Amino acid sequence: MTAYDVIVLAGGAAKRLGGADKPGLRVGGRALLDRVLSACADAAVTVVVGGRRATARPVVWTREVPEGGGPLAALGAGLRLTTAERVLVLSADLPFLGRGTVDALLTAAGEPGREGALCTDPDGRDQPLVAAYRAEPLRRELALIATEHGSLAGLPLRLLTAELDLARIDAGPDASFDCDTWDDIAAARARIREHGAVLDEWITSVKNELGIDLDVDTALLLDLARDAAHGVARPAAPLTTFLVGYAAARASAGAGPDEAAAAVAEAARKATDLALRWEAEAEAEAEAETEASGGEAAGAGSSGGGTADGTAGGAGRDAGREGTGTP
Repeated sequence: MTAYDVIVLAGGAAKRLGGADKPGLRVGGRALLDRVLSACADAAVTVVVGGRRATARPVVWTREVPEGGGPLAALGAGLRLTTAERVLVLSADLPFLGRGTVDALLTAAGEPGREGALCTDPDGRDQPLVAAYRAEPLRRELALIATEHGSLAGLPLRLLTAELDLARIDAGPDASFDCDTWDDIAAARARIREHGAVLDEWITSVKNELGIDLDVDTALLLDLARDAAHGVARPAAPLTTFLVGYAAARASAGAGPDEAAAAVAEAARKATDLALRWEAEAEAEAEAETEASGGEAAGAGSSGGGTADGTAGGAGRDAGREGTGTP
């Protein structure tokens, strides 16, 4: 993928959120801004237009002039700090923006004759803050708009998008889902806990929290945990996965993400094989004990008759023990 820059608009008054610090609100334990930044982690330059705050990775900060001057003014301020041929433009409140959408936008924006690409929501509405633009026509149109209106402050984004030849990308309902109200925040928090999504969301959050850039084979590790819990003991599951991670880290020290992922897979394979051997051994012991107890029961059943109170049967067992020298 050719280098690109990204501008994230993180200003605004968040009036429908009662003036809350929207980019800092957490969904799935991560700030909305950090969730957006994780989707474009390979950008050459990342400019965030808004108030400074702690972020999961380094960014360049700037503010629109005047502050609160709206999205066009913020876009103009961010664009001055970029140099790449293509510029990804995102709002800071997109909890489900993924790498696939970013790649689709950048690819479409690079098509011959196109001046950019933007997402459309499920109702077909353009989303100019989930978009990628070619830098040269973007600078041109912003300059023309500023000249015509005296500045970019307070102007709507449609003045820009109406003048550009843009591809439309239908990225599904999640990519363009933004959080403008508390109901939106609640819906986003509920969605990541839905069955089938919660595990991927959790793994992604953990990787971001720990600064790990690694494609984890979740199914492989879950199978390992299951085999360790079943074949050894339940506490063996978390301890084994920890040891696999430690072994993989040692084996791939200084290597890239692909080598690290391969090391995890190999360590998991070895641990799984060991757990299965333990399980097979335990099953063999159980079968042997069952056979032995069955034989003893058969022997006891043939050692003489028994009365209703078991007296004769007891005597027969005693006699058998005496015959073998048992006191």
